[in-house]
Amino acid sequence: MITITTTEGLAAFCERARAEPYVTVDTEFLRERTYYSKLCLVQVALPGEGDDTAVLIDPLVNEMDLQPLYNLMADESVIKVFHAARQDVEIFFIDGGVIPTPLFDTQVAAMVAGFGEQVGYETLVRKIAKANLDKSSRFTDWSRRPLTDAQKTYALADVTHLRVIYEFLAADLEKTGRRAWLDEEIATLTDPRTYTTRPEDAWRRVKTRTNSGRFMALVQALAAFREGYAQTNNVPRSRVFKDDALIELASTKPRNEKDLGRSRLLLREARKGDIAAGILEAINSALALPSDALPKPDKSRDKLQVNPALADLLRVLLKAKAEQAGVAQKLIATSADLDGLAAGLRDSAALSGWRKDVFGSDALDLCDGKIGLRADKGRVVTVSL
Repeated sequence: MITITTTEGLAAFCERARAEPYVTVDTEFLRERTYYSKLCLVQVALPGEGDDTAVLIDPLVNEMDLQPLYNLMADESVIKVFHAARQDVEIFFIDGGVIPTPLFDTQVAAMVAGFGEQVGYETLVRKIAKANLDKSSRFTDWSRRPLTDAQKTYALADVTHLRVIYEFLAADLEKTGRRAWLDEEIATLTDPRTYTTRPEDAWRRVKTRTNSGRFMALVQALAAFREGYAQTNNVPRSRVFKDDALIELASTKPRNEKDLGRSRLLLREARKGDIAAGILEAINSALALPSDALPKPDKSRDKLQVNPALADLLRVLLKAKAEQAGVAQKLIATSADLDGLAAGLRDSAALSGWRKDVFGSDALDLCDGKIGLRADKGRVVTVSL
């Protein structure tokens, strides 16, 4: 097993990799105690079978400069292959300012190829590579050194089997003409906005039970402070305060540290110092907003009248079309998409691109009464009306 621990060694390997049609990549990281992932190990494999085709890159030793690796990730002549790429791509974007391009995600490709919903790497190894994974090192603390041979073997398996999986799935998508389907999905993974969280938008992830403008302003201000503090200090947002504490603060509107001390849900560390000051400032700023500056609730879906029978028919149609196409249902349309269609909305992603060809056109015809469904030899098929 080859472990690269110097910038010179990394540069030499990456130069070699840039002559290949693809590389398989995985990362090991920690995030439990930080806002941003701490990169602990990178695994890269080249096409082929030799012992020197798969390496571990250890960024925690010798103050290694990872720029050669970032250059490889940006080289558009080499396909970068990941499984469930989102967190890996986020690391490269945050740490190196680069998004691996072009990108091939085997989890998404497997969904397009009919392997089910969010199929795991271990399943693909077993079904495609005809091998088994030793998962004994799954819960390793990858920041600790030295790594054992078992840990290194485990880490390398995440990229060596990936070569066989990639070549199988890439060939399958070319054969079925579905490579463009994958490219539509990959567009989200390669969009920098996917990995950028602006503090002022953080409130949209907080679930609330009221649409009061003032309450929403308080949630917005508190969430923005929490996100900014977490980013600046590189701590998990839950270490600042959790969502339930945020909702409590927006409800009780404490005005001083004494009031904060009465909170049932606020962490002790957040009742004083910089966090307490930030909380009080956020609350005061939200309370001072004039009425015309308060956030406006999105009521576009509030009065939707979902036809439950039609929604059920759409679910049957989706299942039938997914089975017919050999593609995961979840990749075509979500439950919310179906309810929206049954309520008359026409802004669903299921009505564009390859999804429209597979499901969306028939879904619209079903909603408009142009087609119906019937059973035919154990299958559900559409019939013109």
